[in-house]
Amino acid sequence: MNPTDAEGGITVALGVTYEGRDPDLLSRLLPNVAYVEITLETIAEVKDGKIVLSDEIMSEFKNMGNAAKIIVHGVSLSIGSHDSWGVTYLHLLDKFMEQVDVAWHSEHLGYTKVDGEHLGIMLALPKTEQALDLVCERVHRIQERYRIPFLLENIVHVIPDFDGDYDDAEFLNQLSRRTGCGLILDVYNLECDAHNHGFDIRNFLDRLDARSIKEVHMARGVEHNGFLLDVHSQLPSNSTIHLAKDVVLSAQDSVQVVVYEFMPEAVPGLGHTAIAEELARMRRFFSGLSHASR
Repeated sequence: MNPTDAEGGITVALGVTYEGRDPDLLSRLLPNVAYVEITLETIAEVKDGKIVLSDEIMSEFKNMGNAAKIIVHGVSLSIGSHDSWGVTYLHLLDKFMEQVDVAWHSEHLGYTKVDGEHLGIMLALPKTEQALDLVCERVHRIQERYRIPFLLENIVHVIPDFDGDYDDAEFLNQLSRRTGCGLILDVYNLECDAHNHGFDIRNFLDRLDARSIKEVHMARGVEHNGFLLDVHSQLPSNSTIHLAKDVVLSAQDSVQVVVYEFMPEAVPGLGHTAIAEELARMRRFFSGLSHASR
């Protein structure tokens, strides 16, 4: 739960991605955030023919102390693949949790491989009963394995959705009800779907049980040939920040953190100062929310 003040105000924590090897950037991030999100695949390397976590980057996280809580956000579990899922990723997660305290961990509600072959992209699941059963069974196995909260995130629909048994909101509602799994709501992904496929964000939010949302993601990409791409390369737009605010206010205090995501490759173009200043602005914005501001 987030703390609320006597006048009904909401205090939600701010988080940010960090992928290591940039101590100056980290020193500018930490004063503005309470959580740091790490993607294990980006800190992994091949050593003696095996995929392992970078000792250099792991030292950074071990030395962070109480400056921020750590949350892990995977990209290669492929929880929706029909035949198998990411054993290598689970091995990395095991090794990470042996060395660093993790507040919770999460993945994307999609799949990255079919018949054991990597697609080179992440695709959204069909919203069918069969797919729901598959994901719920795997969520239960993850919850039994790690015994800390596990969240799943909505992803961009690269291609139009397959006709299924549920719409997007009800699929997430059923997933959360059947497993107790929390949700990450990426509001920029919603904006991409609205731009690319005419997705009705307001109807989706009205139908979604917002009490399951524990984390909100913000990012910003680029438009290419009229298609809005989910690449985390820009500072978030005002529309994204205000959409995140609406979600936080509707979630009845369930949202614990709002995370700004950017790729390491975007840092030179954005600059350390601009990132830090944007985080400071967002921290002030989200610390001043109240139910009356809806």
